[in-house]
Amino acid sequence: MFEKEPNAPLDADQIKKSVADFYHEIATDQQKTKVDTNQLNQSIGYSVEEIASAPEESNMGLGCGNPQEKAKPQPGETIVDLGCGKGFDAFIAAKAVGEKGRVIGVDMTLQMIQRARAIAQKRHFEQVDFRLGEIEHLPVADNTADLVISNCVINLSTAKQDVYNEIFRILKPGGRIGISDITLYEDLPHSVYENPKMYGT
Repeated sequence: MFEKEPNAPLDADQIKKSVADFYHEIATDQQKTKVDTNQLNQSIGYSVEEIASAPEESNMGLGCGNPQEKAKPQPGETIVDLGCGKGFDAFIAAKAVGEKGRVIGVDMTLQMIQRARAIAQKRHFEQVDFRLGEIEHLPVADNTADLVISNCVINLSTAKQDVYNEIFRILKPGGRIGISDITLYEDLPHSVYENPKMYGT
């Protein structure tokens, strides 16, 4: 969630493991969101129609905004969702692009990808493809996407420039970006930097 402070006690590998462990627990239901996810998503910019268009089991309530609100996926487009989780934003995008469009969701957590694939199969989202991978090394070909979206995930990366390099690599000429994320206005206390669990929440 945060840029690494000079001399911070955790290195990039520790942070990545902490984030992976946190989302593994979410994906395997060891840790559950204790909020009304529909109400939360409406409060951060999703319409009732958008929420209803995604399978309920994909809605984890972990976003910090609606990355599609301004980017507006169009029929027939190819969308790539970075850090797709169980596929909430990917499924919303799939409804927008229609049967002739395509959505590729990428996540670093195997259990998230497995859950997303199972939901897609059960709910017949044929145009959605979920891939295991890191957002710093996307398993997506050059010049693939009309639109890249991400919801509260790039902040988790310790190599953000690599993420943006990858985004521009996979975008088609004239492609768009829709990102909802968190940034800092001031330094955080050392108690946060020193707590590995804080990097996933």
